[in-house]
Amino acid sequence: MEEIAALHLDQWDAKERIIDWSKTKNGKPHTIPVPAFAAELIESIVPNKHGWFFPSAKDPSQPVSAGTLYSFMWRQRDRGVIPVVTNRDLRRTWKTLAGKAGVSKEIRDRLQNHTPQDVSSKSYDRWNYMPEKRAGMQKWNDFVTALLGMNARATTYPTNSVAA
Repeated sequence: MEEIAALHLDQWDAKERIIDWSKTKNGKPHTIPVPAFAAELIESIVPNKHGWFFPSAKDPSQPVSAGTLYSFMWRQRDRGVIPVVTNRDLRRTWKTLAGKAGVSKEIRDRLQNHTPQDVSSKSYDRWNYMPEKRAGMQKWNDFVTALLGMNARATTYPTNSVAA
């Protein structure tokens, strides 16, 4: 959630439909393809003059803090608007529903920036898995749009994408 809260214009590549973080919580760079439905939502947001998609209300030169988002969620829980959930529940729900959508566990792990711990993955495998991530996000897009009763939006990713 922290990475999305601090989404900056420099991290969004609309042509490739990817979000690229050079540094994340685990210290490793992470790039994810964005499904069509989510890309439309991102494109509907006009970043502020500092390039933040979600600027802080107190200091627009900075992004909103994840703590602000957590507080909002807690207030909604206290008001009975949403069930009692934690941030971990959001990640777990996505992981479970993406599995139901047909996204393999390996690709779900990679989309969540979970580092495989086997020797081969840690030491030798430098493949970025972008085609596999894109296919997984297409399954996710189809699943979400079907849940919402919408026509699935086509995700046409560039075939020669070199994004890491």
